[in-house]
Amino acid sequence: MRIEKKATVISTSVASLLVLIKMVIGIMSGSIAVLASAIDSFLDVAVSVFNFFALHNAEKAPDEQFNFGRSKLEPLAAVIEGTIISISGVFILYQALSKIWHGQTTTHLEESIGVMLVSIVITAALVAFLQYVAKKTKNMVIRADALHYKTDLFSNGAVLFALGLISVTGEDLIDPILGIAIAGYMVYSAYPLIKEGILMLLDVALEDEEVLKIREVLQARLDAKDISDYHYLQTRHAGSVVFVSVHVVFNISVSLYDAHRVSDKIELAIKRLFPDKSVETIIHMDPYDDSEVNELEAGI
Repeated sequence: MRIEKKATVISTSVASLLVLIKMVIGIMSGSIAVLASAIDSFLDVAVSVFNFFALHNAEKAPDEQFNFGRSKLEPLAAVIEGTIISISGVFILYQALSKIWHGQTTTHLEESIGVMLVSIVITAALVAFLQYVAKKTKNMVIRADALHYKTDLFSNGAVLFALGLISVTGEDLIDPILGIAIAGYMVYSAYPLIKEGILMLLDVALEDEEVLKIREVLQARLDAKDISDYHYLQTRHAGSVVFVSVHVVFNISVSLYDAHRVSDKIELAIKRLFPDKSVETIIHMDPYDDSEVNELEAGI
């Protein structure tokens, strides 16, 4: 089993444990902050399960139905996870405003504080593990999961701080006010995740720095006189797969065999630019410069 999938199994198990503990104490105490944290952990379970199946299917080889594979499941999972974070934030906001309106009070403070302390320790360990996996694999789904649990870590710390203030001051209004702050933070943190996932689904090009490195590979072949020119460079990425397409121009006297060998060298050099990703390269070998024709066909 890939380390990414193991990470989703571990995060699912941890979130399930936290849901059980927080839900019991949240209902007993009537704390919006603890209950909100329980709901968020429940969503974590659903998201982690979805992420497991997304990663499982994204790594499947291309077939007759999906000729280019299922790598876009990864950004799709990130968009769904970001959306769930936002929805849960809106729900927490509603619960906080409802508590202010109805003047509800918080009980079982000692139990609530104990639960949040345990939750912080467990969540901190999980965040450290997920960030390690995300850095090692550069997987978007795991990075999204790490961000999700990182927001949990901050919100859990805020909840613990609020419960401590309530126990000292007796001011119960602190609880719903904190709930509103947590809701805002959750929506704010989800936005870049949703944006990046949508851009990837829309086949956004690679970052300028990455495209420049690809151009440097092609320029090196120009300098070596292996090719006469290149044009129509296109890039995109879907999850952990990078797609590169380019037209390279050869002298008309170059044999197909030699042109193919040079193309293989270019393809290998581009793949080496992305050692932690799968790279699909399409190199169109031109015996003359047809860039104007390509631009007309593309509507440029």
